[in-house]
Formats: sequence, structure tokens, C-alpha cells
Amino acid sequence: MNVTVWVAGSWGTALAAVLASSGANVVLWMRDKAQADYINRFHRHPTLLPGVVLGDGVEATVDVAYAAHHGAVLLYVPPSQAMRSLVALTAPYVRDDPLIVHATKGFDGCTRMSTIMAEGLPGIDAQRIVALSGPSHAEEVVMGAPTTVVVAAHDGDAAQRAQEALSTPYLRVYTNDDIVGVELAGALKNMIAIGAGMCDGLGFGDNAKAALVTRGLAEITRLGIAMGAQTSTFTGLAGVGDLIVTCTSRHSRNWRAGYACGQGEKMADVVARMGMVVEGVHTTAAAVQLAATYGVDMPIASQLYRVLFEGFSPQEAVRTLMARVVTHETQRVPIR
Repeated sequence: MNVTVWVAGSWGTALAAVLASSGANVVLWMRDKAQADYINRFHRHPTLLPGVVLGDGVEATVDVAYAAHHGAVLLYVPPSQAMRSLVALTAPYVRDDPLIVHATKGFDGCTRMSTIMAEGLPGIDAQRIVALSGPSHAEEVVMGAPTTVVVAAHDGDAAQRAQEALSTPYLRVYTNDDIVGVELAGALKNMIAIGAGMCDGLGFGDNAKAALVTRGLAEITRLGIAMGAQTSTFTGLAGVGDLIVTCTSRHSRNWRAGYACGQGEKMADVVARMGMVVEGVHTTAAAVQLAATYGVDMPIASQLYRVLFEGFSPQEAVRTLMARVVTHETQRVPIR
């Protein structure tokens, strides 16, 4: 099987290594020729996933046309804010028959990744675009730790093809027909992970974090249902599964960023120091806007927004949340 992975971030590089180790011929596209040459010579990424050998089945390239024509499976893994430009770059070279999969968890503005891909790849049937999500830290997947993820598409055959193409002895892939819910859950959990990191940074303990994660799940489920997603998706791998791993692990850059913020750092300084995209920051802004558009109450998202964009301290946000009028735990929402 020939697979092309765009681009060589941590997750893209990990997926390239995993698929190659199971026999796929993988082209890993990147913008930096010096880094591509390094990978081809030493079979390691020069800056990411230290100690990981990529193997002979991974070939790095900066040639867009070559990468596009190589893959029977085209796997897009850029940061969410770069998806639109990457799709525009690759679109002239994408044929009308490859399997298109993305593994990016975020929004561009308030737009989901599959929508951006459908708009930017007019020759591709939008119903057959597949989203890959679930609890999957790159650092663990690439070391062969047992991992379970989900692939979702409107078209069941496309999801099954992705399941077959991406499954390995230690990467178990389930299918789902709710691509809206899978994408929303995968993106919105990053916002809650920032809040969980803040709880830990403030030293609030397990009780507070458990409450935040639970009520955070309720919020993102409400928004998902309002946007047409299925309730069950948020109790599955893309929902509660990914939420748990992202809110509790030091591998999570969203958790780490929130922790630093809880320790008193400004988020802008944290992101600059980390040198990596913290998807939850953009997601928080999108969530607040979507909540207003769909008339959904999201108090945790609103308070995180005030901390990230309006200069509120995490302590002020917590006091505001705790002072809200008490109510019934379960809000009545339509079940789809």
C-alpha cells in the first residue's frame, strides 16, 4: 500500500513510522528540504520524536506532485490553521481516486477540517472524506503502545477502507458514521484540556479536575448535538476517550499550556516558549462563537475565553464558575 502523509509534525511523523512498520510504502511530505534530506539519510526526524527510527519504508520529500501521485491514501495531518493552505497547495495534483483522510483536531475559524477539504478539493466526493480521531499521543503510538482510534465518514465504504488501510497490530481502528461528532469531539476536548491543566497548575486537586472534565464533556456534547452530531459519539473514543487522555497526560501540549497558565504565565508566552501549536487556544474562540450561533450554554468555554483573550486570571474564572446559580445536573437536550 502506498501512503502519503502531509505533513511531518509529531503526529504525521508517528503515523508515517507506524504505517511503514506494518509494510506500507510511505512518502512523508514536508516544506523543509534540509529536514527531508536528514530523514532520508538518518531515518530520524531532526527535531521531533527523539530516538524513534522511521525505517526504510519512510521517504521524505518536498515535491508536492510526487507526494500526491504516490499515495493511494492521502493522509493530511497539518495544524488546523494550516489545513486550508495545505489543501490549496496539494489540490492541483490530487487525482480523483485516492482515499482522503485527515487526522487534525481543530477548527479554522469555526469551520471543521472535512468542510475545508471538501471546499478545496472539488474533484473529491465530500461524502468520502474520512476523519481519524481518538486517544492517541504520538509519543506512545510510535513506540508501539496499544492504541485504539476511530475513523468517520458519511460514506461507510470510505470509513471501512480507511480502517483497513490504517490498522496495524497495535493500532486498532473502529469505524463511525458521525464525522461531525468525531471532528467536534476531537477539537473541543483540547479546550477542556487547557482548563484541566489550569486546575493542576493552581493546585486544586483531583476533585476540581474531575468536575471540570465531566462538566466540560456535558458542554461539548450539548454543542455537538445542536450542530447535528450523535450523542453516542461523545461517550466513545473520539469523545470521552480522547478527553481523558488529553486532560490527564503530560504528553498533551494543551494540558501543559494550561498548567503553565495556572502557574501564572500568560498563554501567549507559553505558546511562544513551547514553539508548537496549542490547538485548544483557537478552539476556545471557535467554541464561544459557535455556542452563540447555536444558542448553547457553555460556561466553562466562556470563562476559558476570558482567561485566554481578555486578561482574566484563572482564579477569577473559577470564582465565577463556582458562583453560578445552582441548577439540575442534566439539561434536557434532543437525542439524535
